[in-house]
Amino acid sequence: MDAKTCLKKLEYVGVLVFATVDAQGNPQVRNISAVHYEPDALYFFTARGKDFCRELLEDGRVQILGYTRYKEMIRLSAQAKPVSQEEQQKWIDTIFREQPYLENVYPGNTREIGIVFEIRDAQIEYFHLGVHPIFRETYVIGNGREKEKGYRITDSCIGCGICASVCPQGCITPGDAGTPYHISPEHCLHCGNCSEHCPVSAIERV
Repeated sequence: MDAKTCLKKLEYVGVLVFATVDAQGNPQVRNISAVHYEPDALYFFTARGKDFCRELLEDGRVQILGYTRYKEMIRLSAQAKPVSQEEQQKWIDTIFREQPYLENVYPGNTREIGIVFEIRDAQIEYFHLGVHPIFRETYVIGNGREKEKGYRITDSCIGCGICASVCPQGCITPGDAGTPYHISPEHCLHCGNCSEHCPVSAIERV
């Protein structure tokens, strides 16, 4: 799995969940399908009068979520930016060509109310629930930044093994003398069960 494959999977899903933040700090969620994909970027269309557009112009932060039939969750976090004025028509025409239903929504010249945003720098989280143990990884496109998440076992570990016994995915194994137990991050659910059961509070959230 890699970032390029994740983008391709989002394209196969088709209708994606887009989350933004409004002026009052409230989360806002929509389904968006007017999307064009490049190997290292994506472009999406909306209308300038929509709250969605205003939130993107004022804040820019967006999370995009897709879920496949194979129980794969793909979440993309980024800052969306309007495409340059010189390239707007090119990408509008591209998206309308790929998504013919848009002609019914914006017939004729009414598509001119539209604006295309692009995402080139992003973090992508891939989470596969359809395998055991579960599998997760984080990728970036462009200059996106990878944010570490989950739990880790500190040097306070006494090696009792309770954490391993309560891990739903069995992803905690004995380590070396410095850290007697180790969490495999690619299989961790981030559920926190190990942390809650640790008798010496040696497991911390990253």
